Amino acid sequence: MSAPYAASSSAAGVARASQTRSNKRAPQRQGLFTKLLKLYTGPRARKLAQEDCAASQQEVLRKLVAKAANTQFGRDHGFGEINTVEDYQARVPLRTYNELWDAYWKDSFPRLENCTWPGVLPYFAVSSGTSTGKVKYIPCSRDMVAANKRAALDVGTHHLAHRPDSAVFDGKSFLLGGSTDLTEHAPGIFSGDISGIAANERPWWSHFAYFPPKEFAFLTDWEEKMAKMGPASLKEDIRMLTGGPGWHLLLFEKLAALKPDTAGRVGDFYPNLELIVHGGVSFKPYKERYEALLEGSNPDMREVYAASEGFIAIADRGPGMGMRLVTDNGLFFEFIPVSELDSPNPTRRWLGNVEEGVDYAIALTTCAGLWSYMIGDVVRFVDTERPRVLITGRTSHTLSTFGEHLTGELVESAVLTAGNGVSAPLAEFSVSTEVFQGRGEELGRHVYVVEFQNEPVDEARLSAFGDAIDRYLAEANEDYHERRIVDGGVQAPRVVQMAPGGFSAWMKSIGKLGGQHKVPRVIGDWSRFEELIAFAERYRGN
Repeated sequence: MSAPYAASSSAAGVARASQTRSNKRAPQRQGLFTKLLKLYTGPRARKLAQEDCAASQQEVLRKLVAKAANTQFGRDHGFGEINTVEDYQARVPLRTYNELWDAYWKDSFPRLENCTWPGVLPYFAVSSGTSTGKVKYIPCSRDMVAANKRAALDVGTHHLAHRPDSAVFDGKSFLLGGSTDLTEHAPGIFSGDISGIAANERPWWSHFAYFPPKEFAFLTDWEEKMAKMGPASLKEDIRMLTGGPGWHLLLFEKLAALKPDTAGRVGDFYPNLELIVHGGVSFKPYKERYEALLEGSNPDMREVYAASEGFIAIADRGPGMGMRLVTDNGLFFEFIPVSELDSPNPTRRWLGNVEEGVDYAIALTTCAGLWSYMIGDVVRFVDTERPRVLITGRTSHTLSTFGEHLTGELVESAVLTAGNGVSAPLAEFSVSTEVFQGRGEELGRHVYVVEFQNEPVDEARLSAFGDAIDRYLAEANEDYHERRIVDGGVQAPRVVQMAPGGFSAWMKSIGKLGGQHKVPRVIGDWSRFEELIAFAERYRGN
C-alpha cells in the first residue's frame, strides 16, 4: 500500500515539500483507540486499492432505487422498471433544490414521510446560503448519518496508510465547526449544521475523544465561542483539527495572542498535532499563511469534500492531486459538462464514461432522497480509474453576464497572481458584476472587494493590482479579451479595498461568522454586493 500514499498531503506539501522532514519524525507510541481503528482501516485500505469504482457506483444506484421504489418519488418515476444507469437517467430528470422543494418537500415540511426516501426524515442539514441569502433545508436520513460516519473513517484510513506510526486518535480531535445546537421543527425532527447533526448522533463514549465539550459546542456566537474554546484547547492534547482554513487561521491568531512569549506557530499551541482536515473553500488563498504557521511542525494536511448533501471525496494523495470520490457509500454521482448546462438536454455522464480535464457540474443521488440533484459545484477529473477530482468552482460562481465565461477557478488564480505581483498577498476577496444602465453602449464591469493580508496598499499599487487582474484574464480567456477590446464592451475592473479584518467583521454583521460559513467568492446579486462595498468603505474609515 505504500506507493499510492507516497505523495500524500502533509505539511511537506504546504510548507516547503518536506517529505524528508516527515520521515524524520519520531514515532509515537500508539494507544488503544488507534490500535482499534487500525483493525478497520487496514482492511478498508486494501479494499479501496482493489475497488472497481464504476461497478461500485452501479451497485449503489441499484440499492438506492430498490429501497425508494415505494416512495412517492419512486412511484412517480417508475423505479420498479429501472435496471441500468441508462434506465435511471431516462426516467429521472436533473433537478435543482427549488424544483425538488416545490414538487416533493414544501407541502409536507417538516414531516417528510415516504416522499423521496422511505420513512420519516429526522434531520435537515441547513445550508448557509451565503452567496444568495437563501437558506436551504437539505434532507438527512439516518442512512445518510451512517454514510457520513463511514466516510469520516476513510479520512483515518488514508491518514494511517500514509503514516502507519500515527497516534492521532489517542488524543483529542478539535472539531472547529458551527454550533451543534439544533432546531426542533416537529417532535423528533430537527434542523441545523451538518456538524450539529453529527454531534447529536455521536455515541456517548466518543465525547471523550472530541473537543470542544458540549458547553462550548452549543454556543451560537462565534466570537464568544472562540474566546472560550481557544484557552481551553491549550489544556488538551489536540492531535487532529478539522474545519475551514479561514476559521483555522482566526483560531491561530487567538492562540498566538494567548501565548505572546512564543513564535505563534501551530507547534507552540498543539505540539502533538498530526492531522489538519480542511475543506469547503479553495486552499490557495490561505497557503502562504499556513506555511509560516506550520514551520517547525509537520501535521498532515488532508482536504475533504464534505457537503450538506453528503460526504463526497477525500484527498488520498498530495496537494493538487485531487480528492478520491467515495464511491461505495450511498451516493451516486452524475457529471454534466459545464458547457452544456444551458442545454435543454445536457449530456449526463457517470464514472463509467467520464473524461479527464473536463469541467463538470455534479448531480447527486443519495440515501437521503436526493435524486439527480444539482448541488452547484464544478469539478475536474485528474484520474478516472481511482476517481479523483479537483473542485474548480461553483456553477453560480461563473462571471458571464456579458459572455465572458470566466470560471471561479480562473478568477481566483487571477486575483492571487495579481496580489503576488504587487507584493500584496491576499487574505479574502469577493467579486460581482456591475451592469451599466443608461450609459450609452457600455456594458458594465467586474468589481472586486479585496482584503490584503498585512496592511492596506496605496492607490498606485491598488491600481496596478486591478490592471494585473485585467491582463491575466485577457491572456487566459479569449472571450474576456474580446469583450475588453470591442467598442462599448466590458470596462476595466474596479477594485475596492477592504481593511484587514474587514471580511470577518462583515460576515459577523450578516450573521455568518465562523463555523461552516464561508466568504462568497462571487455574489450574483448586485444589490447585496453594493452593501458589501458600503461596508468596506465604512470599515476602512474606522
